[in-house]
Amino acid sequence: MPGKGYSHIISAVIFVILEIAAVFMLGGTRSLQNIWLNRATHRVLGAIWSGGENIRSYFGLREQNRALAEENARMTEVLRHLEGQKQALRGAIADTVTGHWRYTPATIVKMSRNSQHNYIILDKGSSDGILPRSGIITPGGVVGVVNAVDEHFCYGITIQNTLVSVSARIGHDGTVAPLEWTGRRGRGAALKNLPAHLETSPGDTVWTSGFSGIFPPDIPLGITGRSRLVDGSVGETEVELFLDFGALRYVSIVENLDNPAIRRLEKGGEQ
Repeated sequence: MPGKGYSHIISAVIFVILEIAAVFMLGGTRSLQNIWLNRATHRVLGAIWSGGENIRSYFGLREQNRALAEENARMTEVLRHLEGQKQALRGAIADTVTGHWRYTPATIVKMSRNSQHNYIILDKGSSDGILPRSGIITPGGVVGVVNAVDEHFCYGITIQNTLVSVSARIGHDGTVAPLEWTGRRGRGAALKNLPAHLETSPGDTVWTSGFSGIFPPDIPLGITGRSRLVDGSVGETEVELFLDFGALRYVSIVENLDNPAIRRLEKGGEQ
């Protein structure tokens, strides 16, 4: 019996010693546990903070996009306002008289391009001093001829009309011949009624001659192409017009100030 009592005491002492050792061991490993716990916590918090920052960035970007859209709208409004001012200024420019010609700036109101008899309507009329048989031009070529005039508008037929003929010259000192639109394609025209013996070279520039009294001389019209004989008696030369009618918006109406005197002389000569 005494042996059993000692064994219980020894067992109890060993248990207490083990418990104390366990407590010390737990205390010694607490810092390691804290490190791992802190690392895990930081990872979780980092993920949360990163997600929150992404969310804030997303909404911030959306706000920036909205601000940019509003700024674009304001800039568009400003540009339209400036364009309106430019148009008003363009309309307020006084007619320019150069030599024997008067030039009046005009804006195209309507223009046809898909028929054999194309026309044009401009925003200048009799109140602006526009008269029938005035020329319509741009720096890049001849557009047409004014045919009828209203108080505030005028109606014309363009060079892309089989009824229009322009007095043209090959080069500055070459042969003069009527230039007519072929009606087959946008910029296709031809010099008609050329002398049969005349030889023309592709690539020559064709200019207005100034003989018609409608257009000033030396307005560029186009470039010569191939030539051929018509009915074996007269020559015809293809011309590629410079003017792009699809891009036209502004033109000048040109009036020959000598036309009244010329017409009086013509009438006197006919009597």
